[in-house]
Amino acid sequence: MISLHAPAINHIRNLYSYRLSAYLCAMETFFSHYLLFLADTVTIVVALLIVAGGVTAMAMNKRKSPTSGQVQVSDLRKQLEQSSENVQQYRLDKKALKVHQKTLKKDHKDKAKALITESCAYLLDFKGDIRASAVSALREEISAIIQAAKPGDTVLLRLESGGGMVNTYGLASAQLLRLRAAKIQVTALIDTVAASGGYMMAVAADRIVASPFALIGSIGVVAQIPNFHRWLQDRNIDWEQFTAGKFKRTVTLFGENTESGRAKLREELEETHALFREFVQQYRPQLDLEQVATGEAWLGSKALQLGLVDQLATSDEIILEAAQKGKVLALHYQRQKTLPQRLGLAAQQSWDKLWQRPVS
Repeated sequence: MISLHAPAINHIRNLYSYRLSAYLCAMETFFSHYLLFLADTVTIVVALLIVAGGVTAMAMNKRKSPTSGQVQVSDLRKQLEQSSENVQQYRLDKKALKVHQKTLKKDHKDKAKALITESCAYLLDFKGDIRASAVSALREEISAIIQAAKPGDTVLLRLESGGGMVNTYGLASAQLLRLRAAKIQVTALIDTVAASGGYMMAVAADRIVASPFALIGSIGVVAQIPNFHRWLQDRNIDWEQFTAGKFKRTVTLFGENTESGRAKLREELEETHALFREFVQQYRPQLDLEQVATGEAWLGSKALQLGLVDQLATSDEIILEAAQKGKVLALHYQRQKTLPQRLGLAAQQSWDKLWQRPVS
């Protein structure tokens, strides 16, 4: 039998503890390196996937035409009929509902026979911002209507705009005049507001219908711009601007505005107002421009008295009437926007709210 002295036993124990600690330390180091390697690998793979996705998205965007999109069409009369039927199922008892459904089937057969000669009303929506951005969709919708319309077809334009930049609203009005040139009657429907550039669009229609409390008119032009010249002067900051042409810039954001520059801007505003008045007079000759072209806006009931509109009614009433006479198709041009485009549009709208440009 071998016996060990206490010092020898302690030595063995210490040696064993040291080896165990070294082993555990080695394992800990191994796992640490492995986890770091795994993290690096995952990061690289994710980065490669993001890059590949970005490249793919860019390639797809390049393949897409900048004007790619389509006009979506929905049968509004069918939707109204379906809504009515949903109510009837709860309103009528079983016997009355059976009679109603039988009558409805006969009506549908009669309508199907008259479908070829039935007139059609096309419903368009225009919700205007300061830049009249919706004009890009409006032009596509109008082009589709002009190609598809038959004699007797009409257009209902549900319009909402407080006005904006002269050139873009002038373009929107010109798009509506394409329908008049194609002998397609246009009715502008105004539930809330058609002022300034919005009213410029409305007068391009053959008929204007407004709700009693809609805001109508504002035949005028305005320009406003902040000036930071004194603020820069207080901080000893110079602003230099170089132009060729006496009136290349009339007023400026950061420089010192001159009386001659202000006078020139007023002159330009008067010229624009005169063109606005002429446009309104051409399409609504019955108006007394001295009375209505003052920049004021009126509620629908007063606008009717002044001749700014032809009838008081909501768009819902007019659409329902049209659905009782024939088919009503709602058109909406849809273009898929990328995330950068959506963010850019939001930023542009925020900028427009802060810095207003010459508007009508």
